[in-house]
Amino acid sequence: MARDASVGNTPLSLHVPEPEVRPGGTPDFSNVPIPKAGSVPRPEIDVDPRDIRDLAYSIIRVLDRDGNAVGPWAGTLTSAELLEGLRHMMTLRTFDARMQMAQRQGKTSFYMQHMGEEAVSCAFRQALLPGDMNFPTYRQAGLLIAGGYPMVEMMNQIYSNERDPLKGRQLPVMYSAKDFGFFSISGNLATQFIQAVGWAMASAIRNDTKIAAGWVGDGSTAESDFHAALVFASTYRAPVILNIVNNQWAISTFQGIARGGSGTFAARGLGFGIPALRVDGNDYLAVHAVAKWAAERARKNLGPTLVEYVTYRVGAHSTSDDPSAYRPKEESSAWPLGDPVLRLKAHLISLGAWSEERHKQAEAEILDTVIAAQKEAESHGTLHAGGKPSVRDMFEGVYAEMPPHLRRQRQQAGV
Repeated sequence: MARDASVGNTPLSLHVPEPEVRPGGTPDFSNVPIPKAGSVPRPEIDVDPRDIRDLAYSIIRVLDRDGNAVGPWAGTLTSAELLEGLRHMMTLRTFDARMQMAQRQGKTSFYMQHMGEEAVSCAFRQALLPGDMNFPTYRQAGLLIAGGYPMVEMMNQIYSNERDPLKGRQLPVMYSAKDFGFFSISGNLATQFIQAVGWAMASAIRNDTKIAAGWVGDGSTAESDFHAALVFASTYRAPVILNIVNNQWAISTFQGIARGGSGTFAARGLGFGIPALRVDGNDYLAVHAVAKWAAERARKNLGPTLVEYVTYRVGAHSTSDDPSAYRPKEESSAWPLGDPVLRLKAHLISLGAWSEERHKQAEAEILDTVIAAQKEAESHGTLHAGGKPSVRDMFEGVYAEMPPHLRRQRQQAGV
């Protein structure tokens, strides 16, 4: 049989995804279909994941354009709890602004803001119980703020001063607070996903009641640890919530590089038999409702849930990043899901539980509180001034009994 000589002679080409728009262009979010608030059904806790596959492609929303809470996911929080949540987000935003300024003043080497993403961690934290453990990234400080962790301690860590609870061993913003359910942050992407699954499996093996939550950004879903975590979580029905914060951008790469042609990040859970949901990450009420649903599922031994939070990183990736080099400056204002603080504020005003005057007063009060905490932290030192962790600390806290070679090194160092 004669062979077609043209077969195999066509040159191959590599597909490299391109963002919809570059700097200088007009922001375009037409590829983000946004369903009507309240239109996505709320399934029963024990639903078969196969019956809710469509939730991996929609977006769960509670707050409508007028600030009203509508639909089956509404009603998980009281007005008092929502007011507390608003203060948490406002505090995190003010904390961010002061620490960003401190970095520009040379008081710390590095900082990462949460602007636009405050609802994700602050609302999620309210769905957890004491003893539950988060395995976060560097953009979930709201878990600490909403959990009551002292801001002074967070600032001490950022300044690496003499009161730094981590003794200068971690990059600024890489907190660790076991008693507050906040596992040590790692700069290595996606490691926290497999750690969260392992911790949750251990909790189940001990017949404990605590659940875990793992956190990654959209870019980290391309890491092998992400997929390994889903395999183990699915196989052993680990009591874990696996969170993907899709803020549209990695440090300088748009989400399409990691997402490829999969449609949504949540859809990646479907192949593992894990219930997968997408939620409006700028809707405080929706985030809490979904987190509460997933937490209850985990506590009832029904296994893991994968949640994608659709949000937008308003600020730079970090103080080392310049987003104007890879996205239009006007893009953040064009983001169709709005600002989480302003949306919750509008909702509370519509309920008669809040007002513009009380909001301005709260802003002033929170600023005073944050500045007072900053002054206290700076009294213990900053990056280039004041007290520092002891050199002796580098030898401590590693081994239960210090081995001879480290004891000799410490003696040689004179500490």
